Amino acid sequence: MQQERGRLFREAWIAGVLKYFPGEPKPGYITPWEDTPDWERDAAAAVREQVEQFIRLSDGNTAKLTNEQKSRFVALCWIAQIHKHIPDPKPSYVADWGELPEWQRMVDAYIFERIEAEA
Repeated sequence: MQQERGRLFREAWIAGVLKYFPGEPKPGYITPWEDTPDWERDAAAAVREQVEQFIRLSDGNTAKLTNEQKSRFVALCWIAQIHKHIPDPKPSYVADWGELPEWQRMVDAYIFERIEAEA
């Protein structure tokens, strides 16, 4: 099932939130894969695929990217998925990378590197 490919993304998100979020994260931030809504599973699978293709098309040279570059790529791919699945998203759901809190930027880079390690 294509959706299942998003599990790594979600697990990396949760691990990153637990590592970088200041204080106690909102329950929705750490909802297990099994309880994640279908649209979010689809989005996670799509972003994982985009990161994997980017790595492949770069012949593995994504290892040379900075954490900021990796984070920006994940954030942009995620924003596109939000627009795909949510007709009128809240502005905070589609905020540009520079508007994201530092913890979220770090989580996005962490996600990229987890996918990169699996690719």
